[in-house]
Amino acid sequence: MTGAPIKQTAMEHYVSSAPFDPDAEESRELTRGSRLDQASQLKLTWWRFRRHRIAYYSGLLLLAAYFMIAFVEFIAPYNVHSRHVNFIYAPPQQVHFFDKGRFVGPFVYGRSMALDMDTLQRNYRDEPDQVQKLRFFCAGDPYLFWGFIEGNRHLVCPAEGGQLFLMGTDRLGRDVLSRIIYGARVSLTIGLLGVMTSFVLGVVIGGLAGYWGGWFDLVVQRITEVLQSIPSIPLWLAMAAIMPPDWSPFVVYLGITFILGLLDWTGLARAVRSKLLALREEDYVMAAQMMGAGTRRIIGRHLIPGFMSHLIASATLTVPGMILGETTLSFLGLGLRAPITSWGVLLTEARSVNVIALYPWLLWPVVPVIVIILAFNFLGDGLRDAADPYK
Repeated sequence: MTGAPIKQTAMEHYVSSAPFDPDAEESRELTRGSRLDQASQLKLTWWRFRRHRIAYYSGLLLLAAYFMIAFVEFIAPYNVHSRHVNFIYAPPQQVHFFDKGRFVGPFVYGRSMALDMDTLQRNYRDEPDQVQKLRFFCAGDPYLFWGFIEGNRHLVCPAEGGQLFLMGTDRLGRDVLSRIIYGARVSLTIGLLGVMTSFVLGVVIGGLAGYWGGWFDLVVQRITEVLQSIPSIPLWLAMAAIMPPDWSPFVVYLGITFILGLLDWTGLARAVRSKLLALREEDYVMAAQMMGAGTRRIIGRHLIPGFMSHLIASATLTVPGMILGETTLSFLGLGLRAPITSWGVLLTEARSVNVIALYPWLLWPVVPVIVIILAFNFLGDGLRDAADPYK
């Protein structure tokens, strides 16, 4: 049975003669889609990272901190070794802007000290009649910039003959704020150097174990299991005790950095190994092998980009562990020692409960440790999400 033929009508084709408006909603969608299609992997990662506000501002904070450590001599109000014997254990001073209802600018009040003969405690009192205006970009304590260039310029200085202890002083009359700023150079760089050591060892050893497998993988796994089964603190104590006491502070600094890197590569190596074991069976890896790609090209162009987000997150999350490790060793008296100044060395001043009860401002070095560790954790989370822009 045949039916009547179906009548087909041509569809109307409409082309708008209106000019293209880039601000229109449809235009923005098309432009956005073309930008995403043509953007590189790095640009996609950057766009997504900027939308992670906490990670973005944490990265800016860390950039500012690492930029600051290049100029600590200029930023600190005093030299790291400057002592003020008349102001031992002086509490923090408050910055004022108005004096008796009149705008003066940033200043602090002068101080007088009286010794309580019953308790032998120093009592400090502000003198409202002594208005000490702060000076900026001024000449102050002399220093050696990075240990080589002589200078005496500071960002902020006390008034002539005055004092400026925004975070108080310690048992030797040294400014706590200046020592925290100087200590940032050591504590922040020891994290980067340590993570570079552990990162190289973890990626190389773990990558070879995951790609080759066999007896090499078996040996690597047994070594990592033995190292991970040893308690961290006793292992730190043993390796720190190996360093001779007559070593220079700089050599001790490098030794602590190397120790922290040696002890932290096992976790990253196992993670890299597990990722490579899974990725090497993918179709694109098999296709690269059939096309004659070498081992270096397969690992560098195909396997490593496949878990780059994990490597980035692991690297950023390892740095605070290095900082905590140095702080712990120095706090226990087995890490860095004076005259090197780090946040861990500064916290050794607050090991006594009586000192904390009487002079709580000696705990100020804890604040930058917490802030930097949180910033690295937020940055690691943001980079991990941004490295997979198609998810």
